[in-house]
Amino acid sequence: MHTRREFLKSSSALAVAAPFASLEKIFSPAQRMFRMCLNPGAIGVSADQMGTLDLAIKYGYEAIIAKPDELLQYSDEQRAALVEKMKANNITWGSSGLPVDFRKDADTYIKGVEALKAQAPELEKVGATRINTWIMPSHNTLRYRDNFDRHARRLGECADILADHGVRLGLEYVGPKTLLNRSRYPFMRTMSETRELISHMGRSNVGLVLDSFHWYCAEDTYDDILRLSNEDIVTVDLNDARSDLSRDEQIDGTRELPLASGVIDLKTFLGALVEIGYDGPVRAEPFNKKLIDMDNEAATQTTYNAMRSAFKLVD
Repeated sequence: MHTRREFLKSSSALAVAAPFASLEKIFSPAQRMFRMCLNPGAIGVSADQMGTLDLAIKYGYEAIIAKPDELLQYSDEQRAALVEKMKANNITWGSSGLPVDFRKDADTYIKGVEALKAQAPELEKVGATRINTWIMPSHNTLRYRDNFDRHARRLGECADILADHGVRLGLEYVGPKTLLNRSRYPFMRTMSETRELISHMGRSNVGLVLDSFHWYCAEDTYDDILRLSNEDIVTVDLNDARSDLSRDEQIDGTRELPLASGVIDLKTFLGALVEIGYDGPVRAEPFNKKLIDMDNEAATQTTYNAMRSAFKLVD
C-alpha cells in the first residue's frame, strides 16, 4: 500500500509565507455523530488487524481502519470473530487506503487495479464501506486538463470496482503551496476543485476526504463545509499545523496532533461537521516524528488524548 509520506520522501518541498487569521463561530446545539478512528500507520503504530482492534478497545477509540491485504489471508472463522468482537465493543469501520498508484505509468496502475479487485470483496465481507486516496497538487509532465482527465478516468474505474462491493471512494485534496510549487504544472489543491472532479466523474460512490490541515492550507472556510452534506464526505482527518511556519510555508509531511499548536481553528472545523450531521470516521494523520518515535501504547494514548480534547470543543 502506498502512503503519501512515502511518496514525499523521494523529493523535498519548497516554501513561501503568509499569515493566518482564526475564526470564531457560535454553533447551534447539535449532537456529535462522527466517530474517533484509529489509523495506526499514520501515528507510527505497528499493529495487525486484530492488534488494531485491541488497541482501539483498550484506549477508547470508536472505529478502526480495515486492512484488506491482511483480511485476504483470514479464514471465514477469523473474519467472523473479528466482526463479532467489533460489534461487542461498538467499534465500526473507518476508511482504508486505496492500493492503486494511479499517478504513475499504465503498468503500475494496472497492477494496483488487480490488487483492488482482490481486496474490495474482503472489505464487503466484513462490512467495511470506505476507502480513500489523495491527489497531488502538481505534476512534472501533465498539464492541468490532461491530469484532470487521467484522474477522472483512472479513479472512475476504481470507483466502479468498489461500487460492485458497496464501497465508497474518498478523494483528498492536498493543500500546501509547497507542493503546488514543487513540480512544473500546478493541479487542484482546494475543496471546490476536487468537488468539480467528483462531479465530472459522475459516480455516486465518490466523495471527499476532508483534512483540517489541507482545509487550512487551501484557505477553505466554515461555509465551504456547510455546503457539503454528510453523504459528500467519506472520511475526515484531524490535524494541527506547525506554529513555526506560515500557512504558505506548511509542509505536508510534518504536522501536529489536534490542538498541539492551536494554529488551525478546529472548533470551527469540527463545528461545521456537527452542523451538517457528518457521522463517519475522524482520524489523526499528523506525520509527526515525536509521535512516531513513541512506542505503540504511548502513541495510541497520546493520539486519543489529543483527539478527545478536540472533540470536547463541540461535544
